[in-house]
Amino acid sequence: MQYIWEVVLAAEKNGIREADLRYEVAEVRSPYLEVSFYDLNTQTVEQTAVEQTAAADVQQVENTKVYKTKQEVVDRLKEIVASDEAPVKEEIDLLKTVFYKLHIAEREARLKEYINGGGNPEAYQVLPDETEETFKAQMAVIREKRAQIMQQQEAEKQANLEKKLEIIEKIKAMATSPDEAGKSFGEFKELQQQWKDIKNVPADKANELWRNYQLYVEQFYDLLKLNSEAREYDFKKNLELKTKLCEAAEKLADEEDVISAFHQLQELHQQYREIGPVAKELREEVWARFKAASTVINKRHQQHFEDLRAKEEENLARKTALCEKVEELCKTDNKGAADWEKHSKEIIDIQNEWKTIGFAPQKMNVKIFERFRAACDDFFGRKAEYFKALKATFSENIEKKKALVEKAQALADSTDWKATSDKLIALQKEWKTIGMVPKKLGDQLWQDFLGACNKFFEARNAAGAGQRNEERANLEKKQGIIEQLKALAENAAEATREKVQALTEEYNKVGHVPYKEKDKLYEAYHEVLDRIYKELNISTKRRRLNDFKANIKNVAKRGEEALDNERGRLVRRFDQLKQEIQTYENNLGFLNASSKKGNSLIDEMNRKVQHLRDDLELVRQKIKAIDAENK
Repeated sequence: MQYIWEVVLAAEKNGIREADLRYEVAEVRSPYLEVSFYDLNTQTVEQTAVEQTAAADVQQVENTKVYKTKQEVVDRLKEIVASDEAPVKEEIDLLKTVFYKLHIAEREARLKEYINGGGNPEAYQVLPDETEETFKAQMAVIREKRAQIMQQQEAEKQANLEKKLEIIEKIKAMATSPDEAGKSFGEFKELQQQWKDIKNVPADKANELWRNYQLYVEQFYDLLKLNSEAREYDFKKNLELKTKLCEAAEKLADEEDVISAFHQLQELHQQYREIGPVAKELREEVWARFKAASTVINKRHQQHFEDLRAKEEENLARKTALCEKVEELCKTDNKGAADWEKHSKEIIDIQNEWKTIGFAPQKMNVKIFERFRAACDDFFGRKAEYFKALKATFSENIEKKKALVEKAQALADSTDWKATSDKLIALQKEWKTIGMVPKKLGDQLWQDFLGACNKFFEARNAAGAGQRNEERANLEKKQGIIEQLKALAENAAEATREKVQALTEEYNKVGHVPYKEKDKLYEAYHEVLDRIYKELNISTKRRRLNDFKANIKNVAKRGEEALDNERGRLVRRFDQLKQEIQTYENNLGFLNASSKKGNSLIDEMNRKVQHLRDDLELVRQKIKAIDAENK
């Protein structure tokens, strides 16, 4: 065995500088180690690393790669499959979440485009997605690969356990042979290197294995007798190395990347514990300096993940609120297609907002997405069912409107203006009673229907232009006759019955006037006749009878049937008047003349009865006139 000072002296003799020497520090605990693996700040260094490494890996994946398309996700999966490296669970979960988020977004976009283009939602079919099939195939390969790797890792851990147990047994044998301790130092160093090279063992065996290893390593060192000179030299070199580690740890406070600074600190701690002791009086001071620098980095690292977790919790709360909004919309009673479209837009807006929110905590990220997707699928599924049920109604309405279009088109060339106008107006009213049809087809049907109606009414209006001119001329003729009658009314003494009769006969011979002017002209005509007859002491009854007799000749020209119809109408009127008179006379018998307002009421009824009797007599004279005309 050679001590450190012996090696240095031998190097100087052979012309090798001390600075060029490289030292390999054994991973052991000895009486000269002022701090061991378990003496370090375990909570902030080891436990924190274990708990946060996975989160750091996920965060690193999220920060370094953003997948914009499904194909990018699939390409990454193919890279993982082709790689010899073990797939990282966190990355695989991330890739799965991102893929289906993009997949669902694409599916909804295609459906929306289809509907906006006039497509029937019930007829829409989701086509097979080749990219999704490839994704599933790659995921299956990765699952199998991970299972194989896990088996291999467990086998390797078990083999490593056996190797380390063998090393412990060898060191144990050395520690129990004081005389052979110095001679076996070289072999001991080799065993330490072997221990260092052997990696993971089963987790449930790791602590006990390490304690046993340290126990026998310490026993071995206890057997070594290093002289004071060698110890002092060793202390000096260790102090230099640990001081540099302190300086490196302090510089990490300026590192912007918190995750990188933390990982670098772990490397420094590994180096620190591998370096031997320093002088006893300096041990606490050096460790305190290194620990203080470590605390700064650990606090920054811890705060980073606390902020990350807080943000993830905030994202979870926001996503939960969006889930509740969609679920509430699912409960809303949609009265018609307009409500469905309105709420669909609201949900699409919510989906767009969802895309702007980052990841939720890892344990809840997939669950909250599944909840959101289930709520959206529920709404759009029920919407599809609604439009499926509406499809039959649409088909029926389409057939009804097509039938009306055909009827309107069949009437478009008719010249039977009055009858066809009534028919088309009836069709238009019926059109309004028919329910909705798809917009694109509905617009076309309406254009066809409106075109047929417009064709007929434009032809009718063109044909009626001449008739309207004639009616306007008739209006002017009748207005002229009225003016002549007004002149006679001004000088009634010179007016004779013959003149008045001639003018009335001439008035009656004039044809139709515009409909809007009919009532006004009628009032003016009879007003002037009333004045004339009053001045000539001609009773109204006589005048009306004369008018009727004058007009009866025009009726006779239309044939016997016209006269018979007029006589039948008068007979019915005669019977009606007799019935009314009888009713009034019966009511008069029940009235008490001494009652309040009784006299005025009786007088009014008597006036009505007399008026009815005059009308009755006039009707009787009209019937006689018709009978005389028929002889």
